[in-house]
Amino acid sequence: MTIEQNKNRRPAASGCAIHCHDCSMGTLCIPFTLNADELDQLDDIIERKKPIQKGEQIFKSGDPLKSLFAIRSGTIKSYTITEQGDEQITGFHLAGDVIGFDGIHAQLHQSFAQALETSMVCEIPFNILDELSGTMPKLRQQIMRLMSNEIMSDQEMILLLSKKNAEERLAAFISNLANRFGNRGFSPKEFRLTMTRGDIGNYLGLTVETISRLLGRFQKSGLIEVKGKYITIVDHQELNLLAGNSRIAR
Repeated sequence: MTIEQNKNRRPAASGCAIHCHDCSMGTLCIPFTLNADELDQLDDIIERKKPIQKGEQIFKSGDPLKSLFAIRSGTIKSYTITEQGDEQITGFHLAGDVIGFDGIHAQLHQSFAQALETSMVCEIPFNILDELSGTMPKLRQQIMRLMSNEIMSDQEMILLLSKKNAEERLAAFISNLANRFGNRGFSPKEFRLTMTRGDIGNYLGLTVETISRLLGRFQKSGLIEVKGKYITIVDHQELNLLAGNSRIAR
């Protein structure tokens, strides 16, 4: 489908639709660096769907790659299923993140993407985006930056799991989550964990019991305060030192 065909088939946007010009996550997402005319062209191909409910899947492993998805709000987890049938979480994605790059090589998604809370996404048809990027160097460069960031995140996660102990892993996770919230204009000091402790443990290669024990230890040490799902960072500097300054973007 061409860009022009896509324009003709798109329904009118709903009154509550937020366009690229007005989106607060634009500096983190695909529109970053585009001028006004380029932004309008990108905006024309984006489909804005109804909210995705908690537990709903955006795509599944084996699905044909049709679109990339830019997260406007909420949290999405990506995961794979092992040969033993176990879930292995590979990332937590926040507003401003773009997901779906895993499907480009084989034109099939290699993982699952599931909402951890009510979320909003912008669906970007991949073939049309690819066509558009051929005429917009800045768009192509931004897509490459986003893909590069995903590769870096994977490399840093391998380092975290292979070289860090349990305390360092959890400290790095909390510290980087705080930084990611800060980059999005939210409080880097106080935030709610949208993922369960089981999810965190799965992602970090730790048990739920270990996660709970370490959160209690961090609280006793004056690094953080924990109230249910809410985290308050009391001493970010010491938390960073414990983390060893690891940077996992996802």
